[in-house]
Amino acid sequence: MTNRVVITGYGVVSAIGNTPEDFWKSLKSGKTGIGPITHFDAQATGISVAAEVKDFPFDKYFEKKDARRMDTFSLYAVYAALDAFNMSGINEENTDFDRLGCIMASGIGGLEQSQKNAQVILQKGPRKVAPLYVPLAIANMATGNVALRTGARGVSRAEVTACAAGANSIGSAFREIKHGYADAMIAGGAEAAICELGIAGFANLTALSKETDPTIACRPFDKDRNGFVMGEGAGAVILESLEHAQARGANILAEIVGYGNTNDAFHMTTPSGVGAEKAMKLALEEGGIKPEEVDYINAHGTSTHANEETEAAAIHNVIGDKALVSSTKSFHGHALGGTGSIEAVATIMSMQNNFAPVNAGTKELDEGMTINVVLGQGQEAEINVALSQDFGFGGHNAVLAFKKWSE
Repeated sequence: MTNRVVITGYGVVSAIGNTPEDFWKSLKSGKTGIGPITHFDAQATGISVAAEVKDFPFDKYFEKKDARRMDTFSLYAVYAALDAFNMSGINEENTDFDRLGCIMASGIGGLEQSQKNAQVILQKGPRKVAPLYVPLAIANMATGNVALRTGARGVSRAEVTACAAGANSIGSAFREIKHGYADAMIAGGAEAAICELGIAGFANLTALSKETDPTIACRPFDKDRNGFVMGEGAGAVILESLEHAQARGANILAEIVGYGNTNDAFHMTTPSGVGAEKAMKLALEEGGIKPEEVDYINAHGTSTHANEETEAAAIHNVIGDKALVSSTKSFHGHALGGTGSIEAVATIMSMQNNFAPVNAGTKELDEGMTINVVLGQGQEAEINVALSQDFGFGGHNAVLAFKKWSE
C-alpha cells in the first residue's frame, strides 16, 4: 500500500517577491526581477545583470545574531520554509514531529563564505579564518537550520545535484511519504551565489548572458538567447500524506503524483536530452498520466542553446506540442540549487490560478521549436496536470508531476 501525497503549504524568496502573493503578482503581470548587479562591482566579470532578491524581510523571522550564524542561502531557506510551515498549519498537536522530515537543497551552499575566507587566509593567515566558516558554508545547513527552527526530527538529508537539486528534494520527500517513512515533509532548495566568485566562475564557463538590457537578458527558447541570468532565493513546500492532511483538516493546495529522476551519463555540462525524456516518462508513468493530459510545463528553460535544443526535443517527443510551456527563470533568474523549488511553487500556483506565465524576455522562437511556448503575455488556461522540470550539471534530471487537487 502506498500513500497519496498532497501539498499543504509553500513559501518563496525571489527576485520577484518574498511572499507567494507578491511572487504570483509578478508572474501574472509579466514583471521580471532581473536588473543591474548591486551585490558587488561586477564590471570586471563582463556580466552586468542578475536576478537579486530585493527587500528581504529579515526581521520577520530573524534577529541580528542570526546573520552571523547563517549564510544568506540558509536565511533564505529558513524564511521560505517557515512561511510554508505556517501556511500549512502543522503543529505539535496535530503532527508527530518524529515523523516530520526535512530535505532541503543547495547546489553550492555558502559560496560567499568560501570567497571571503579564502581572501582572509591569503591576506591574514589561517588563524583569521572565521570559526563558523564550515557550518556557515556547507550545503546541508539549509536542511539543518530549517530543522532547528521547525523542530522537524524525522527523515533528514540534503540534495546537492546542481540545478536539479530543488526539484530532487521535493521528489525525494514525495517518495518518503508515499512509501510510509514520514507523515509530512518540508522540502525545497536555496541558493545565494551572486558574488564575485559565483559570477566569475559561470562567466568564464561562457554560461552567463552578457546582455546589458534586463528585459531580454533571459529569453528562453528565443533565437537570440545567449546564456542564463544568475538568480538567488529559495522555495519550500510542505508535503503530507493525504490521510494525515485530511485528519487534521488541512487546506490542500495540490497533489504531487509522479517523480522522474535520471542521469544522462553523457557530459559534464551539456545535456543529451535522452535522460530528460526518460525522467519525463517516469514521472508520467508513476502519476498515471497520459502525455495528452499534460496542460502546462514549467520548463528548465535556461536561455542557453545547449539546454533548449534538447529540452524542446524532449518535450516534443514525450508530451507533444499541445501543452503550454514557459520558463519562469525569465522572471526570477536561474537560482541554481534553489530554482527547482521556486519553480515548483510557480507551477502549483499556475494550476491554482489556471494561468500559464509568459516567457518574459522571449520575442522570436528559434527555428525548430515546435513546442507551445507562451509568448507575448501570460495565458489563461485550464491547468489540471502540470510538470516542473530541472536539469543540472553532472547530467542530473528531475521532473515533478502535479495534479490540481481533487478528491
